[in-house]
Amino acid sequence: MANRQGRPVGDSDARQRLIDAARKQFSFAPYEKVSTRQIAEEADVNAALIRYYFANKWGLFETMMAETVAPISEKVLQAQQSKDFESISVVMRTYNQVMAESPYFPRLVYRLLSMEGSAGQVQQLQKLIHGVFSHGENLMFEDLAEKGGLKPGVDPALARLSFASLMVFPFLAPPSMLKVNGIKVDDDFYYRLAEHNIALLQAGLLKQPE
Repeated sequence: MANRQGRPVGDSDARQRLIDAARKQFSFAPYEKVSTRQIAEEADVNAALIRYYFANKWGLFETMMAETVAPISEKVLQAQQSKDFESISVVMRTYNQVMAESPYFPRLVYRLLSMEGSAGQVQQLQKLIHGVFSHGENLMFEDLAEKGGLKPGVDPALARLSFASLMVFPFLAPPSMLKVNGIKVDDDFYYRLAEHNIALLQAGLLKQPE
């Protein structure tokens, strides 16, 4: 834990600005190529505040990952307990709301999960990613199947893959692809996308409640 004595001079929102800047910097460049100086400049704060709030770059990275997905994780846990269509809808809406504020974050997750090699840093990063998302949508679909919440013949594993694809792909799609399809990425787009995906799940995978 960082030593909080002798706090450097900085704005009251400096911690959040550092997290926002780190999310952006790590999304566009590999971890090892992002410096604390770059993050501090992006956040327009004193670089000493990184040590004050997070101890070091890794501490900032961990905090950024955990706090970015915290609202989604909360809804996922609720969905696992509820095991119903409405709870999955809430997960989808919350995810799109969070990603609307950080549309480049899924690219960071995808890149980290795609890294190969046994280097300590790669293993650390992937362990962190799996830790953050370990309680993901897996149990929701297995439990839904046991509860009779999936349509007949729907494979829970494939349903899980479809769910993940609906959530992730739009954020990984090249801008040129979105432009060709006449898609303007704004807050309204993220809202409509969430409702569209929910309708697809309801029509194709999930059994209608009695």
